[in-house]
Amino acid sequence: MKRLISLVFFCGLVSLGLVAVPPAQAAAKLKDVIATVEQSYNSLTDLQAAFTQRTYIPSLKRDQKGNGKLSIKKNGKRPAMFRFDYSKPRQLIVSDGVSVWFYLPENKQVMVTDLKGLFAEGQGVTLNYLTGIGRISRDFAIAPLNGGRDAEGNYLLELIPKTPSQNLAKLQMTVAAKAVEVFLKKGTIRNTFPILTSVIYDQFGTRTTIDFKNVEVNRGLAGALFRFSIPAGVEVIRH
Repeated sequence: MKRLISLVFFCGLVSLGLVAVPPAQAAAKLKDVIATVEQSYNSLTDLQAAFTQRTYIPSLKRDQKGNGKLSIKKNGKRPAMFRFDYSKPRQLIVSDGVSVWFYLPENKQVMVTDLKGLFAEGQGVTLNYLTGIGRISRDFAIAPLNGGRDAEGNYLLELIPKTPSQNLAKLQMTVAAKAVEVFLKKGTIRNTFPILTSVIYDQFGTRTTIDFKNVEVNRGLAGALFRFSIPAGVEVIRH
């Protein structure tokens, strides 16, 4: 079940968050909220954040919880590199933009797969969103959710992928009102990531809620962080 939690997060996730902000004085247009998210992605070279997640699996009728640290580094025109260090449950997911390693230290197992293979298996839209390569306006049909705003004035969006995916039926996100205000005032936004929360649904009804804190962007993360050396005595499963 630990691997299931990892794969749900890995395949569905790419969202990062900031702290809650005061409500905006006036509602922005949907296109401005989308532009805020897209410009923020485009301005990033790397990022790190602490995350917590809650995954509800209908067959078990209960939540499973996890937390850890996320790192992402863009790699020019090549796929971005990423690393998920789970504190609970203890596990590691690393990609150098070519290979992906899923390491379960308690099981003494590491699963190795090719990133291109994941794209070939229909995960293109999901992985693009995860690593910040794709444009959400290109990959998703987007609409306001639950009236468009929460009690703090942050913007609520629902995104339906234009290309069907088993691992991503829909995505809901909360976008910081403060970031949208900056975009409306300056006409551009850089060096931030405005998504506070993401809720990811797969085709089987599994729901993963991801919250982020302590987000840091464009710190110049070293490429060595995204390479993995297989420990001695560990079973290697290749896909």
